[in-house]
Amino acid sequence: MTKPIPGPNPNTRTPNFKMPPGACDAHCHVFGPAAIFPFAADRSYTPPDAPKEALDALHKTLGIERSVIVQASCHGTDNAACIDAIAWSGGRWRGVAIVDDHVTDSELDALDAGGIRGVRFNFVQHLGGRPDMDVFNRVVARLPDLGWHLVLHLDAKDIEELTPMIRRLPVPFVIDHMGRVEAKEGLQQPSFLALLELMKMDNAWVKVCGSERVSSAGAPFTDSAPFAAALINTAPDRVLWGTDWPHPNVGKNMPNDGDLVDLIPLFAPDPVNQRKLLVDNPARLYDFSN
Repeated sequence: MTKPIPGPNPNTRTPNFKMPPGACDAHCHVFGPAAIFPFAADRSYTPPDAPKEALDALHKTLGIERSVIVQASCHGTDNAACIDAIAWSGGRWRGVAIVDDHVTDSELDALDAGGIRGVRFNFVQHLGGRPDMDVFNRVVARLPDLGWHLVLHLDAKDIEELTPMIRRLPVPFVIDHMGRVEAKEGLQQPSFLALLELMKMDNAWVKVCGSERVSSAGAPFTDSAPFAAALINTAPDRVLWGTDWPHPNVGKNMPNDGDLVDLIPLFAPDPVNQRKLLVDNPARLYDFSN
């Protein structure tokens, strides 16, 4: 039996930071409802339902107009819940799928028509570790024709080892959650320095989200801010921000999403960089109209 995990904080605080028009949550999930969209049999965790309506209500509280639904491992390669949410949004949402090398060209075309713009692979240990690299390579080889990008969910300790592979990728790639570095290890930790080097590549993107995962001090997770700021300063045109709602597998660090929004001016004090982070960059990568 897979372990159940808790749902998000239900008492979202209205943040002090006011989102600019067109702001995008570029990393969030929908789970179920399981009665309609069952979870994968081989999942490593079982979340409570976190349906599209709850995500939309969260975004109204936070002042967010657009979002990117990232397929989570608990739904496996069945992207139906993600596609349903995108269709329901009326053009406000896009998605990132999980697929394997059995996916057909017609299925990929249908995902593209449904608003999918990328494919995600999990390398993190608690979600099963590295994928079959032959499958990974076969899927990645099909992305250029679609104009899609690749999302990489990595453990910090693996960034240096995986750097040669990442540098060979033929498509834009996005590193999730600031590479899952640990704030207590400092800005000079080898994993973060390796991530900063990757961000000098023209096809490298990173999400400055997951502060509750990066933080070593706990809420309100301000010790994550120097890492986000360094990434934004390195590549201001290739950074994204997201909530990671409903925050699967965060343990005791379940955040209030209002607090996460209020970290943004610590990440990017300059309003120009704030707009790039929240509006311009996701609009360009995910095909939103500015």
